[in-house]
Amino acid sequence: METHRRSSTNSVRSHKPARPIALEDDSTKASDALPLPLYLTNAVFFTLFFSAVYFLLCRWREKIRSSTPLHVVTFSEIVAILASVASFIYLLGFFGIDFVQSLVLRPSADVWATEDDEVETEVLLRNEDARHVTCGQALDRSIRSLQPPAPIVTAEKVFDEMPVTVMTEEDEEIIRSVVNGMTPSYSLESKLGDCKRAAAIRREALQRITGKSLSGLPLDGFDYESILGQCCEMPVGYVQIPVGIAGPLLLNGREYSVPMATTEGCLVASTNRGCKAIHLSGGATSVLLRDGMTRAPVVRFDTAKRAADLKLHLEDPENFETLACVFNRSSRFARLQSIKCAIAGKNLYLRFSCFTGDAMGMNMVSKGVQNVLDFLRTDFPDMDVIGISGNFCSDKKPAAVNWIEGRGKSVVCEAIINGDVVRKVLKTSVESLVELNMLKNLTGSAMAGALGGFNAHASNIVTAVYIATGQDPAQNVESSHCITMMEAVNGGKDLHVSVTMPSIEVGTVGGGTQLASQSACLNLLGVKGASKESPGANSILLATIVAGAVLAGELSLMSALAAGQLVKSHMKYNRSSKDVSKVSS
Repeated sequence: METHRRSSTNSVRSHKPARPIALEDDSTKASDALPLPLYLTNAVFFTLFFSAVYFLLCRWREKIRSSTPLHVVTFSEIVAILASVASFIYLLGFFGIDFVQSLVLRPSADVWATEDDEVETEVLLRNEDARHVTCGQALDRSIRSLQPPAPIVTAEKVFDEMPVTVMTEEDEEIIRSVVNGMTPSYSLESKLGDCKRAAAIRREALQRITGKSLSGLPLDGFDYESILGQCCEMPVGYVQIPVGIAGPLLLNGREYSVPMATTEGCLVASTNRGCKAIHLSGGATSVLLRDGMTRAPVVRFDTAKRAADLKLHLEDPENFETLACVFNRSSRFARLQSIKCAIAGKNLYLRFSCFTGDAMGMNMVSKGVQNVLDFLRTDFPDMDVIGISGNFCSDKKPAAVNWIEGRGKSVVCEAIINGDVVRKVLKTSVESLVELNMLKNLTGSAMAGALGGFNAHASNIVTAVYIATGQDPAQNVESSHCITMMEAVNGGKDLHVSVTMPSIEVGTVGGGTQLASQSACLNLLGVKGASKESPGANSILLATIVAGAVLAGELSLMSALAAGQLVKSHMKYNRSSKDVSKVSS
């Protein structure tokens, strides 16, 4: 039975079967015959080789200086020559031969593929024919169409009672090479030329190394080619995040269905209720205040005076046009808007702000800044560039400069909610909302020393929309800067509510926006890709939609708090009565 099991796993590839792998012999390695562990043996021969070569070079240099013939050798030199030759042979056998075979001797289709001799190939083909065809057909030895290699099941480790399956025997050989450290995991895509296969092999190797199962992490159904070199390195699968729809959100006279990717129950439902209240009250209005991505390098001079000289030079209006021309060479969309400087002793921080079209623009502005720095070296050769980013930008960190000056898109969004809608849909009163907003979002945040956090939960909506539309989730830090204002109007009958967000950082091209799922969500909003009519229009519209969704989320959560419904709603929508472990099994 064991013989039949091993023979059934042999596969035929390009008329030559891959060498069968005997699983019961996996624990025996050639390195087991060494008196020392493999890494110690390699270290000994490395040290021996370089020590011997260094000794011989020193001796030969002395002979040249003293005019001693090189062929006259001492006993110590003979020993050094023998030691260098012996260690070189060992190192060549350990590293060199396998490397040369992988590049020259083995087939180019797969650098790890192995071949048996022609005799064994013919025998295996005969055995395959004899097992799968009738006796009469077995007499015909003409080569028929070959089937793909049969999958094999390894028994090296057990992961949470789940068997580990690999596709082919050559994949098994690659997995062992990764596990043993002979093949870097990051190089699988370039060596295999198949991103999906590389992810599967890396995933299996990871399970064997850690002894942990990844059975709940999906692998199939994803385009791994689309993330190569731009979105994620060394993938082993993808995380599933459900996407819900809030809306329609009536904003500036148009309706939008807002996609939100989240695992927090009640969030989409709450935002949806806010959208309903806004829609029944005539909709919301959103206005763009500023649009400029920033990057702030830090440079150093020998004296504070030289740093001040550069500051005055950059802030001189007569020099701006020249600097703008240099900066704008980085992209056909880049347009330098301003340069603001701040000095700290001998160090100068230069905050560049520029228009970046429909891209979020971090790479674009960084290239433009580099162009300007290179140009400034002509007049300021003593300028030492410490870093292209000096945190005066400021990216992915809460900072007062973003709260005051803005970064990305600065947007304000407002709506007037009818008193009847406040009572019937939001289940509260105008007076209660105004009082709660003052004591919670304004006074409470001030007591906490909040920086840009004068709101109820703006980051909830921002992050959910960002993940759904392929934005950088880490930029929710500054993008969630928001102050929520509520005021009774029309004699106290209606509610005026607004959100002011000075640093919404979004784009509709580049990064994760080109992935299939995220691109579909952008298409749902009508902002997929770059605007052909007006560069930057799509990213501006996306920023206003984000602000509108935040307005809806703020309105609904504040109403739930004012009505005392928060705990009840979360118990209903954010807790499951299902036994997840049974569902998974």
